[in-house]
Amino acid sequence: MSVPERHPQWGDASSLRDRLLRAQQDAIETGEVPLSLRPVVRASWERAIRGAIDPDRALPRIELDEDAFREYRAAHALTPVMPVIRRLLVDGADDAGLVVAVGDAHGRLLWVEGDAGLRRRAEDMLFIAGADWSEASIGTSAPGTALELDRAVQIRGAEHYNRIVHPWSCTAAPVHDPATGAILGVIDITGTDHAVAPHTMSLVSATVAAVEAELRIASLESAVRTTIRRSRIRAVAPARTPLTVLGEGRPRLGVQELSPRHAEILTLLAWHPRGMGAERLAALLYEGDASPVTLRAELVRLRRVLEAAGEPPLESRPYRLGREVDLDAASVARLLGQGSLRRAAERYRGPVLPSSTAPGIVEIREELAGRIRESMLSDAPPELLLEFAERDEHRYDAELWRACLELLPARSPHRASVVAHLDRIESALR
Repeated sequence: MSVPERHPQWGDASSLRDRLLRAQQDAIETGEVPLSLRPVVRASWERAIRGAIDPDRALPRIELDEDAFREYRAAHALTPVMPVIRRLLVDGADDAGLVVAVGDAHGRLLWVEGDAGLRRRAEDMLFIAGADWSEASIGTSAPGTALELDRAVQIRGAEHYNRIVHPWSCTAAPVHDPATGAILGVIDITGTDHAVAPHTMSLVSATVAAVEAELRIASLESAVRTTIRRSRIRAVAPARTPLTVLGEGRPRLGVQELSPRHAEILTLLAWHPRGMGAERLAALLYEGDASPVTLRAELVRLRRVLEAAGEPPLESRPYRLGREVDLDAASVARLLGQGSLRRAAERYRGPVLPSSTAPGIVEIREELAGRIRESMLSDAPPELLLEFAERDEHRYDAELWRACLELLPARSPHRASVVAHLDRIESALR
């Protein structure tokens, strides 16, 4: 889990609230959010302004009736681990004067428990089970912003964009599926200033770790039971052979090295699993007009390669793989679609077949590179964005490096090197 940026010295709470109210009014009138705000708050306010959220009138939506909500909550992936959350957080919340909330991946609160008096007060702003506390609905808040950024955050008092939430402070962190990395939900502590104390962040982070460990154990146990059950009926299907085409390394199918042309054909067929006709495949494979004889000759040679790798032969009319392979480029695209940005970045070792000029490969390469770059710019935490920018293909991507500088905390030890690198980029482009 990412380490959240540290709060500045809060100083007098009333004075801070007055400054934030003035900053918010200026931001609404001019569209420019002051740079004096913490980057996580500033970026969240900018999203709220773009979303036309009214800071005085916006209220959380409640979209499910009581029966539908109970059914939805009962089936949610976090329901089995609620005993863990209650043992680690809720059991002590009454004495600490705190409210513990657990929400789904979309910001809908599923459980709101803890101090009874605070919960009654929180009901006035609809901080209740079933309410939508996503950023798109209510603006800046710890649960909504933690889900938006996929990292732990703390929001204090008037840092909330919605003024009805100004009396409250909160700390929240997302919970991930240990198997896929996808966000399952969020755990939040809400209350007075105690809710944003440094130890509160540690407590929430430790609870998330315990919950994810419990989910991992449950998943393993379920997988073992499923495997045993299936083995009694039929043999377990073999794992898909990896097809590695990302980065500068030699493309491989399993352990077998591939020629550039065979790697291109397999990549195109794996990326388009429904298959394609000879004319379409040739158009994606060759830059100019290609004879069908040329394509057929390549496919004959490729069939021998597949046979040596223990793979089924190609099917024809349309051409397609006899069995799915595990294309690393497709895995990255799938992880991006699931919102698992860190795992996608780890698997993305570089462009798809970087030396290929085949039209279809160029199209896949540009699509995947563009998707991961845009996801990084919009959603990555500072340290992940910086790791991504430091890769060779991004060393001179000024927009990425400027985004790193904007997201890094003011006291980050990385800021000086980022500024120096931006100067080198500007000098190189003159």
